[in-house]
Amino acid sequence: MKKFKEIGLILLFSVVVGSVVGALTVVFGKGLLLVSEWRGSYFLPLIFFLPFAGLLIEWLYTKFCGTSRQGMGLVFDVGLGREEKIPLRLIPLVTLSTWLTHLFGGSAGREGVAVQIGATFANWLSRFKMFKLFSEDFSQIALMTGMAAGFAGLFQVPVAATFFALEVLVVGKLAYETLLAASIASFTAYFVSQALGLEKFSFFVVERPAFSVVIFMKLILLGLVFGLVGYGFTMLLRHGKKQMTQWFPSTYRRIFFGGLLLVVLLLIFHQGRYSGLGSNLIYLSLGEGKVYTYDFILKLVLTVLTLSVGFQGGEVTPLFAIGSSLGTVLAPVFGLPIPFVAALGYATVFGSATNTLIAPLIIVGEVFGFEMIPYMFVVMCFAYHSNFNQSIYGKQERIGWF
Repeated sequence: MKKFKEIGLILLFSVVVGSVVGALTVVFGKGLLLVSEWRGSYFLPLIFFLPFAGLLIEWLYTKFCGTSRQGMGLVFDVGLGREEKIPLRLIPLVTLSTWLTHLFGGSAGREGVAVQIGATFANWLSRFKMFKLFSEDFSQIALMTGMAAGFAGLFQVPVAATFFALEVLVVGKLAYETLLAASIASFTAYFVSQALGLEKFSFFVVERPAFSVVIFMKLILLGLVFGLVGYGFTMLLRHGKKQMTQWFPSTYRRIFFGGLLLVVLLLIFHQGRYSGLGSNLIYLSLGEGKVYTYDFILKLVLTVLTLSVGFQGGEVTPLFAIGSSLGTVLAPVFGLPIPFVAALGYATVFGSATNTLIAPLIIVGEVFGFEMIPYMFVVMCFAYHSNFNQSIYGKQERIGWF
């Protein structure tokens, strides 16, 4: 009877987490779309306020944050049992600060926010008395369940979100004990997000080459290139944060002067082309629009700078943009269809930078069509081993030969 009761509580917990987190990601996602639209319409007046928005973000985190300042680092600490609690105030803090970053032109993503929202709510809910029936490990299961719900609610890729939560904390181990809870929460968040009108990005890749030895070799080379770019992003971000801390020990000076530099660079480089998520680059890449050979480099550098000086957001959507725009450049070189290579780059650079394997494989299927998975498997296998086992998540653990 106890086992059935535990399963029932897991189902209840997962549905509640998926429902609430799904709704919260809709609020965050729609708010982000709105501020991005405003930025697109009034870029020139808004961009000049980016340094001052940075000061406001830093004040909010200094005044109200506490341990929440660690962001994804705190999520990893709780997931790995080093910490117990994530303050609930992290949800409004990270949401508002990310909106400010995007409104005034910073180059950042959104997945980190969604994952933090899900992890924070699940961690808070798991502390209720009714869930004390479980073993001590339930806090880790709860956290991964929330992470999956946040990713699924925002990106509407429930299967990929489930495996992202299962594999991202510890490289070399899949947390199968979380599979039931994470999958239910992911699909619940997906259905809630869909019902509340948050649109999913999808693009079916029609033109795919027939498998051959030549195509196989080309996929290997693409995997190596995408993997190295993901590794480059990771190392630049890591060293960028370290260098900015050394140059500007004061967090207020760091974000203000970093914001000033961003204003200059974003104005020089096509006046906002590289602001925000990078969705514009993704659409251009897949629609065979005008993509410059340097787009992926500038998006990479400006995203690293935005996050290094203290602005808030995530890395995943910029990684999607970097990968897809790089794929557009590589496709003619390899004699392959542009949307095909852009789709592979979209997910592979993300997988390389996050040091995950299964999630990017499934993302390709859920976004571009499951017929893409065999090609992605070859590319991702080589990308996964050309990132030198590095990750944008500095507190990610590795076991075994990893």
